[in-house]
Amino acid sequence: MDADRIKMVIHPPIDEERLAQLRAAAANVDIVNCATSEQAASEIVDARAFFGKLTPALLDVAQQLDWVQSPTASLEHYVFPELIEHQLTLTNMRGLFSDVIADQVFGYILCFARNLHIYVRQQLQRRWEPVGGETARVTFAAGPGVVTDIDLAHPHVGDMTLGVIGLGEIGSEIARRGLSFSMAVVAVDPFRDSLDGVRQVWTPAELDKLLAISDVVVVAAPHTPETERMIGAAQFAAMKSTAYFINIGRGAIVDLTALTDALQDGEIAAAGLDVYETEPLPADHPLWRLENAILTPHVAGYSPRIAERHLEVVRDNLVRFAAGHPLRNVANKSLWF
Repeated sequence: MDADRIKMVIHPPIDEERLAQLRAAAANVDIVNCATSEQAASEIVDARAFFGKLTPALLDVAQQLDWVQSPTASLEHYVFPELIEHQLTLTNMRGLFSDVIADQVFGYILCFARNLHIYVRQQLQRRWEPVGGETARVTFAAGPGVVTDIDLAHPHVGDMTLGVIGLGEIGSEIARRGLSFSMAVVAVDPFRDSLDGVRQVWTPAELDKLLAISDVVVVAAPHTPETERMIGAAQFAAMKSTAYFINIGRGAIVDLTALTDALQDGEIAAAGLDVYETEPLPADHPLWRLENAILTPHVAGYSPRIAERHLEVVRDNLVRFAAGHPLRNVANKSLWF
């Protein structure tokens, strides 16, 4: 191979349309789209770049590898000791899902605040019954001059405090959405201590401060050794009994038994979950039967926009790598193992 040319291996293989776009993006890069693991092992020997699922066996035979692009944002299932110790740069797909997942979070919040999760069930029963009781309904004679039980049962989102655990790409977007709803926003993060508009950013050791004042607690942290089961019985006990809990981060962060108990015992008001310790959630799990839970099957990151963004990250990093420029989404490998 010409000394000025760069070799990139892709495995598993991608479709011809995406492959053509990558090849057009960097003329000095020879891209080998490997159909089998055997072909990938043969081709990666002298490759400087790799996109796909890197395995210990592939890394073991790679002699010139400088850059690996993960196809996912999460890395807990990607990294392994030899990869962490290797000098190569690892990049991931963070940033693809921020607005999409923030939409899902506010779907949960609005459902709980407006009791839509209850009204949908009542609709199936053809039952007319406002939360707060029909007797509290405002009359035309009196008008809405006093706060009623129906009012209290439909809290004003703009009066709430939103607590975000993890101010990465997704958590930051959730915080910004909260500000647009006139919510007070606080956060916990191990690396950053501020974000425009956010009133307070605490360290993870100060998590109880966030839990104590938040009306909505959202887990937007990645799964790392430090975050595994960081939310359990003690944390739910520290929350307001009127608070909503939402997890769109990773299921391993939350003790699901403790969460179920907190919902059943009234320690917290409701939970919106898209991720679980065990997926799929077993059909006999008690969470399925709780009216104060909204359960979605790990779909918060899905949108017609994601695939084009995914390709753009690879294309952009390929152009940067070929030009010797800093890469986008560089990961700290050691944090994930």
